[in-house]
Amino acid sequence: QVQLVESGGGLVQPGGSLRLSCAASGNIFSHSVVGWYRQAPGKQRELVATITSGGSTNYADSVKGRFTISRDNAKNTVDLQMTSLKSEDTAVYYCNLKFPPWRPQDYWGQGTQVTVSS
Repeated sequence: QVQLVESGGGLVQPGGSLRLSCAASGNIFSHSVVGWYRQAPGKQRELVATITSGGSTNYADSVKGRFTISRDNAKNTVDLQMTSLKSEDTAVYYCNLKFPPWRPQDYWGQGTQVTVSS
């Protein structure tokens, strides 16, 4: 069983930065696609960024150039560095892991709130 625990959310002013971190339990992390999704009030959950086991990344158009996803397979962690934050980035951010590659099952963290406001 995989458990994902997020940390690093909070309140930040527009233009500011935050770093989210997700720690995974178990021994499948290095073989998994991991990423971050977010859900704003009244909206559907949407992809923010993903990173494959080989390090290939994918970003939503709305965060390209502002957010950077990275992973450390030795520590079973995936981070999301967020810069130039905007009010529209306000949401609950969820860590996601997909495994196995041939028939991915989704695993989710509990979510961490990010609020961008002056």
